[in-house]
Amino acid sequence: MSTTSFLQTASMTGQRAGRLAAGLLAVIVFLASLAVSDQAFAHAALVKTDPADGAVLAQGPAQFSLTFSEPVSPLVLTLVKPDGKPVPLTSFRLSDQTVEIDNPQPLKSGTHVLSWRVISADGHPVGGSLLFSIGAPSEPPAVSEAVDWPLRSAIWTGKIFLYVGLFLGVGGAFALAWLAGSGRAGQRFVAAAILSGLVTASLSLGFQGLDALGVPLSHLAQPVIWRTGLGTSFGSTVLVALIALGLGLLSLAGPLATAKPLALAGLAGVGIALAASGHAGAAEPQWLTRPMVFLHGVCIALWAGALVPLGLALKRQSAEATPFLRRFSWAILPVVAVLAAAGIVLAVIQVQTPAALVDTAYGRLLLIKLGLLVFLFTLAAVNRWKLTASAEAGSTEVQRRLVRSIGVEMLIVLAIFGVAAGWRFTPPPRALAIAAAQPVSVHIHALQAMADLSITPGHAGPVVASMVIMSGDFGPLDAKEVTLVLSKPDSGIEPLKRAASKPGDGTWRVDNLVIPVPGRWTVRIDILVSDFEMVKIEAPVDIRP
Repeated sequence: MSTTSFLQTASMTGQRAGRLAAGLLAVIVFLASLAVSDQAFAHAALVKTDPADGAVLAQGPAQFSLTFSEPVSPLVLTLVKPDGKPVPLTSFRLSDQTVEIDNPQPLKSGTHVLSWRVISADGHPVGGSLLFSIGAPSEPPAVSEAVDWPLRSAIWTGKIFLYVGLFLGVGGAFALAWLAGSGRAGQRFVAAAILSGLVTASLSLGFQGLDALGVPLSHLAQPVIWRTGLGTSFGSTVLVALIALGLGLLSLAGPLATAKPLALAGLAGVGIALAASGHAGAAEPQWLTRPMVFLHGVCIALWAGALVPLGLALKRQSAEATPFLRRFSWAILPVVAVLAAAGIVLAVIQVQTPAALVDTAYGRLLLIKLGLLVFLFTLAAVNRWKLTASAEAGSTEVQRRLVRSIGVEMLIVLAIFGVAAGWRFTPPPRALAIAAAQPVSVHIHALQAMADLSITPGHAGPVVASMVIMSGDFGPLDAKEVTLVLSKPDSGIEPLKRAASKPGDGTWRVDNLVIPVPGRWTVRIDILVSDFEMVKIEAPVDIRP
């Protein structure tokens, strides 16, 4: 019987299996829509810019600087003039976590947009813009930030098929070489999975380049797209994955003596490929996270890769089916134990707090995955403790039940692949916490005075506000007193007034300030210039949740 007919039979046996298959398919579709519904969040947080966002300058700066929460590599840097004309910025330097960008030409008066797109340490692109004005603000030029849904769908689909190639293909090749004995049931399926992985891994490199440069699918054939994708950390993942897939395919063609070392090397390549990029591999401490990702990936391949060959061997009632089942049953317990332990470690590092499981898209996807895993572990436990012994004893009816159960396991595994692929667009709470800890800054400009205000961290709760006070023509202003006033009438919150102190570094500070709710606040700075003159300047500021 062919692999396709086995999967169709397994998925359609009985009303309960049919309902389960439909439910799992609905989960996958739901997760696909979830993955492309929101804007991509920053994985590397922008900490500081020079000039500050919203700043009004007397003349154009000689250079710009962007400081991030982790090292990045620039992909596209563009200065959009007030008339909407974009100017590529190609001269830059990297210094630790700061990108220093040369300004190639004098700037005229008006509002400019510095648009940036960089690649973060986890291999995912991050983009944004900052506005600054020369002389006086003008209507800012339009900068498009639309989400490319076709590209996102291609990336998500590519991830799923890459998982199929690595876990079901390379993992299946390992199962055939080490567990199946002389049996070859499922070999055609494994070869097809590996071939699909080879094709998809190559295409995914192009998708990565498109996403990195922020261009649509129609640009896929351009060489710069592939060079850009290869230059990211995901490029390393693709190269190692191609090697692992090739080793798995070679193991299917040779005798058992050569198949075993080739399949073992391919299995190791699966773990290395997954650890080379991604959220988990980029998290600190990497001496812990990368080995955990390696073990997690290898164990998934060991378990999921054996399912189709084992199910087909049992369905055909081949002579090697019982020894295959016995070897798999013996090996699966430590594999599941390591898989669960590595997954728990990675989840704790990425999620950090229980509330993040509900409050973030990453956490919600993790909850769905955990629900599927509980179902999968329960089904596997029933197979192991209730059905395996009778199946090994030769019970034909129990073997048929075990085949149906393995088919359902395969559906759950595919649903888990869909969930995991959705993480490509949802930064973990660990990364969001770094971003939330960064300050919000605003430049307030009036004829009599101006101020650069920074609120740290830039989210609701206890914060510290610092202000640099200047005259209206960018000169020094020796204020006698400075008072910070925050108001949010739409939430019924009366103005919060706090007197600022001047520690001696020229910056006015307000400590022990609590901003109770997120949203758009109106900030006013009352500056006592003399005993007879008070200047009040104000502007809106957005406080994150």
